[in-house]
Amino acid sequence: MANIIDGKKIATDIKDEAKASAEALKAKGVEPCLAVVLVGDDPASAVYVRNKKKACEYCGIKSLSYELPASTSESELLTLIDELNANKEVNGILVQLPLPKTIDENKVLLRILPEKDVDGFHPYNVGLLSIGKAVLKSCTPAGCIELIKRSGVDIEGKNCVVIGRSNIVGKPVGMLLLAENGTVTTCHSRTKNLKEICAEADILVAAIGKPGFVTGDMVKEGAVVIDVGINRGADGKLCGDVDFASASEKAGYITPVPGGVGPMTIAMLMKNCIKACEAQNSEALNA
Repeated sequence: MANIIDGKKIATDIKDEAKASAEALKAKGVEPCLAVVLVGDDPASAVYVRNKKKACEYCGIKSLSYELPASTSESELLTLIDELNANKEVNGILVQLPLPKTIDENKVLLRILPEKDVDGFHPYNVGLLSIGKAVLKSCTPAGCIELIKRSGVDIEGKNCVVIGRSNIVGKPVGMLLLAENGTVTTCHSRTKNLKEICAEADILVAAIGKPGFVTGDMVKEGAVVIDVGINRGADGKLCGDVDFASASEKAGYITPVPGGVGPMTIAMLMKNCIKACEAQNSEALNA
């Protein structure tokens, strides 16, 4: 039976580290600050924003909240981002997705200064990630790496398989595994012999949004299984991309859903806020 990777505990450890860093920054007269922008009244987005505010409060990071109506125009949102970019006290800017259909998400994400892009979505930061130089790494993929490493697993030399090639998780998690000297295969909907490829993986990351897609016969004995999926099963309960019951009988380590990768995303966001604040205030801090 697999060891269950406790994402809640690891996320709390990371938030505690961010809290200590925030206290150290404040002792030097610098207060980390995150601006969160929510457009419209999507209920799931509202929950995420509330959770981010709570995490900021826990870590001692100042949070500014901008809750705009769904009727907000693209130009109005871009003007707000320009103001936040120019505000020296704001270290991180997060625009909650999805945005209303009348607003071009790419245009909005491009408008955020790369050094304030705490989501790690700006092409500049994605480019840095691809050459192993990123300071602000995409939160969910970076969280996956932390779960593996903090479970005492060495990625170097391991056969790593990622199912999914999205820009949000699949591609960046593959690049981060590569940066840790893993040997990486990215699988997707056109991959042939998917089951056989997965069954060879020492580390298997599932990020495709299909409930229970990865079954026990796709898991190598003793493998590390990271389940990024958050889906609703036929019974209405939250479930991942991995069939936990069958996969946990083969895996050495496995993340549950909920309580695995989920809590890590906000924890890594807090870590990115601290990093952004330190980078933006490096002269003052080193004086």
